Amino acid sequence: MAKKVLLLLLIAGAAWAFFAWPRINDVTTGQTPAYPELEDGSYAASEDRVARAVQDAIADLPRWTLQGSGKGPGGVSLQALRKTRMGFVDEVTIRIRREGGRTLVKVRSRSRTGQIDFGQNARNIRELFAALDAKVR
Repeated sequence: MAKKVLLLLLIAGAAWAFFAWPRINDVTTGQTPAYPELEDGSYAASEDRVARAVQDAIADLPRWTLQGSGKGPGGVSLQALRKTRMGFVDEVTIRIRREGGRTLVKVRSRSRTGQIDFGQNARNIRELFAALDAKVR
């Protein structure tokens, strides 16, 4: 009897986890309706200072790796990977540009595997902005 109850609880928990999160695996600040609270970052610091702060934040965050960066007329772009504890890899793109006296930071986090990320990409963005805010402000 106890095994049946445990099995039912396990199935109910899995069903809840499946339906609790949006069925997406790609989240971009300011563009993903499922996460309206995830907005682009806005900083008074220069584009170069914010870009350095993003690089420092990525270096300090566990399971994050900076893959590359570039600078052009549209601003700075950085590519990072974030590996989950389960071994899944998410690709994170950070775009930084100066606009109207502010430096804007747009972040996209996308899972390489699967069609549902169980909220991980939104957590990646929040984690990056928390570390960036601590470095810039």
